[in-house]
Amino acid sequence: MRKIRVQNLLDSVVGANLLSQQNARETLQTSLKTQQALSHLLVEKQHVNATELARLFAKEAQLPLLDIKAVNTFDLPTKLIDASLLHKHKLLPLRLKDTELLLAVSTPEALGMLPGLAKSHKLTIKPVVVEYDKLARLLTSQVPKAAATPSMSSANTSAPSGAINNYSKELADSNLDKINYQSQSTEHTDTSEFPVVRFINKIILDSVNRGASDIHFEPYEVQYRIRARIDGQLYELATPDVALAPRLSARIKVMADLDISERRVPQDGRFKINLGNKKTIGFRVNTCPTLFGEKIVMRILDPSTVNVGVDGLGFEDDQKQTFLNAIEHHQGMILVTGPTGSGKTVTLYTALNLLNAPEKNISTAEDPVEIYLPGVNQVNVNTKTGLDFSTVLRAFLRQDPDIIMLGEIRDKETAEIGIKAAQTGHMVLSTLHTNSAAETLTRLENMGTAAYNIATTVTLVIAQRLVRRLCDHCKEPYSLNRAALVKQGFEANEAESLKLHKPVGCEKCNGGFKGRIGIFEMLEVKPEIQALIMDHGSSLDIHRRLEEEGMLTLREAGLNKVRNGMTSLDEINRVTT
Repeated sequence: MRKIRVQNLLDSVVGANLLSQQNARETLQTSLKTQQALSHLLVEKQHVNATELARLFAKEAQLPLLDIKAVNTFDLPTKLIDASLLHKHKLLPLRLKDTELLLAVSTPEALGMLPGLAKSHKLTIKPVVVEYDKLARLLTSQVPKAAATPSMSSANTSAPSGAINNYSKELADSNLDKINYQSQSTEHTDTSEFPVVRFINKIILDSVNRGASDIHFEPYEVQYRIRARIDGQLYELATPDVALAPRLSARIKVMADLDISERRVPQDGRFKINLGNKKTIGFRVNTCPTLFGEKIVMRILDPSTVNVGVDGLGFEDDQKQTFLNAIEHHQGMILVTGPTGSGKTVTLYTALNLLNAPEKNISTAEDPVEIYLPGVNQVNVNTKTGLDFSTVLRAFLRQDPDIIMLGEIRDKETAEIGIKAAQTGHMVLSTLHTNSAAETLTRLENMGTAAYNIATTVTLVIAQRLVRRLCDHCKEPYSLNRAALVKQGFEANEAESLKLHKPVGCEKCNGGFKGRIGIFEMLEVKPEIQALIMDHGSSLDIHRRLEEEGMLTLREAGLNKVRNGMTSLDEINRVTT
């Protein structure tokens, strides 16, 4: 914030050709004579548009500009400051978090009040500029002039984010009654005057209903785009006016309890919504400053996505049995590998759900925790505070664990501690980012882990991908000639009668696809593979030996899904080639 005088703002208004020098002098004289705020006179006399004046004030004072309509005004911490001061200086408290108060201001004169307020209330005040007329109307409706000043101990210290979560009346009015934000308050508020609130609610509900995993809010120079990732693909949902970008960002930040005034650095937050039938969905929010504003991504954390059960993962029958046998062991390491977005977390959570029992102590270290599992001790890794995977893992080993899950093995130290845990009577589950099961073993060795430790500790490696399922309501069969099918990897004797299926698209799906399913290859570390590892065999050597022993590769598992009419050949080619 930069301290400015009334004259500075007036000079900016004149410099922007919004007011003549003569009118400027007359307005200033009236302000000094009547003790009325300059902003009040400029707006009330219709000399200057309130929005343009706020923009100039924010620029001159080097403060963020906020559209007050992006903030839910229910349960504001207005009792922190005497009502007469709020009305006199046109101030409005927006959010109190710990001892930091976000305060709306609209006049240069008000800035002079802030140091005294901060000292008397023992607060850190972060001012944001809002339009004078909107702030004046909100003060009239939100702060009774006769209100008494409470002590700090009895003050309402709720942030707007504590009350934005209950919109049953507004949502019912807008046919969005399936969505209900969790709230600390049981009262309702009519927010029909806030179109941004209704718009964001609709985007969220539509995305959840379509099975999206992420929602992207993207500002550009001349457009604003909102997209949702559905079944691994991004689809455009809306293109609102780019002028709404600040209001959309501010609304989402309020929901996620983020700092509205901070736009220069990334922020992370969370919120939850209730969708009826006792179903709660969480959202992880990340903001990132871009060239034309803040891009915001919401990750949708639907607990039902990890409760698909072992039969819903997509294992072939023998793969399912191999998986179940491996997690029944009391010790050893199971690794799941694949690129980001390949479903590794769902596979690990499925294993944890199967293993979760009162007689077992299960602990997980994740970055971050996305789904909460009752009965499992989950830790959020935070490298900024030194709470990395290796540190958490060391702590786990001092707490009598039975099963440990690491979100990812990223370095030699974590790998070696995990292997030591698996060697000393614990089951360890984790992930690596490699392209195939065989590459996972050589990746561990390249990290510096001794070949002997890898060979004697790792029991199962699962490589996986996610492919889109064909919609059962609209998929159509078609045929390919024999030579083309054989080239794709099908057997010659099945090529004559094999029927493939392709996507069509209908009202029940997304371009012919609905949902996703996994394809897997499983590497059991048997004596032959152990010998190859200790001889420092390459991933090609290991993969070749596994194929000789009949291991189903990712490609072959995908072709099985094509044979069964579950997905298309083009989809398998997209994922495995």
